Amino acid sequence: MTGSAPPPTSAVGLGTVLRAWGRIGCLGFGGPPVHVAMLRERCVEREGWIDADEFEDAIAFTNLLPGPASSQLAILTAWRVGGRLGGLVGGLAFVLPGLVLMIALAALFLAGAPPAAVRGAGAGAGAVVAAVAVHAGWSLLGPSLARARAGRTARWVTYVVLGAVASALAGPWVVLVLVGCGLLELVLRPRPRSSRGGAVRGPLRLHAWPVALPVLAAVGGIGPLAWTAFKVGALSYGGGFVIVPLMRADAVERHGWLTDARFLDVVALGQVTPGPVVHTVSGVGYAAHGVGGAVLAAVVAFAPSFALILALAPRFGTLRHDERLRAFLDGAGPAAIGAILGAAVPLALAIGEAWQVALLVAGAVALLTGRAGVLTVLLGAGLLGALAGALGVPLPA
Repeated sequence: MTGSAPPPTSAVGLGTVLRAWGRIGCLGFGGPPVHVAMLRERCVEREGWIDADEFEDAIAFTNLLPGPASSQLAILTAWRVGGRLGGLVGGLAFVLPGLVLMIALAALFLAGAPPAAVRGAGAGAGAVVAAVAVHAGWSLLGPSLARARAGRTARWVTYVVLGAVASALAGPWVVLVLVGCGLLELVLRPRPRSSRGGAVRGPLRLHAWPVALPVLAAVGGIGPLAWTAFKVGALSYGGGFVIVPLMRADAVERHGWLTDARFLDVVALGQVTPGPVVHTVSGVGYAAHGVGGAVLAAVVAFAPSFALILALAPRFGTLRHDERLRAFLDGAGPAAIGAILGAAVPLALAIGEAWQVALLVAGAVALLTGRAGVLTVLLGAGLLGALAGALGVPLPA
């Protein structure tokens, strides 16, 4: 295929998309590394709906866009197997379970201190997320190296290392390194005699309505919340933890919707719920304006990603076979994999208790030796953490 997007897999019905992506939405504890691993296991390894090269391109593509990358990857892969309606259904199935649970927990726990068992479950599951990040990145390294053409292996290694270092040290600025690696490969790659991909044909219609949501929300007197949610949805590069300081500045210091202690409660709830960590903003929305505020915050945070991906998805196949973009993705793709690996560093450094370190080591051994899957390790660690909290074992502050 050189001139058009790969057609959606017609054999995959909406019911299958709803079940497959809904399962990930219900069981995807642990943030983007877990979501990438679960999407790859289902779409590439088990079903063969998407080939490994295209999946890596999709990771690089969504990591270069503003907004929550794992949600965008879920929408894009669902579009790939089910068309535009499949992308919408799959994206909603991925997002809604965690959102509903987040709102329910916010309603329950913002009225009082979260139980120690809930905090322990988050601490336990969070302890093994660093191992999940390494596992997810490791599974992508082999296919990525195999596609590196002769003479590009050294550059491939450089891009992976740069992505890992940037993810570990630069936080939200990792996107600049991904773009830089793509541009470097574009400059270093010999210009082809003829471009089979060509330019993208046809006008690209811009869906501007999500950008207008904060303005429209201001009419109802809830503009500050809408603006906070919009920033969260637009600036969540580098993983869900990046948005925590941003939300705290608005929710605690600027608007006073939450105290510091209550804000930490909301962050803890965001860690123990499945799906994207961006759901945390709905907890802030609940504190500000109840259930309506929670729903508004979620819509404003996620709607731009749906509009952006569904607008660009039909051109993804054409774009990824364009020689110039092909060179760009050959630089950005390995860097994106490195970024997944590098994310393990700050996640591991966030561990504060000895029992969490023990869980991390055990989880890493189980995952990297193939003795257990991602979901089993996360659920097991969460259950052990909940037990630790119930028994009065010290929990991270």
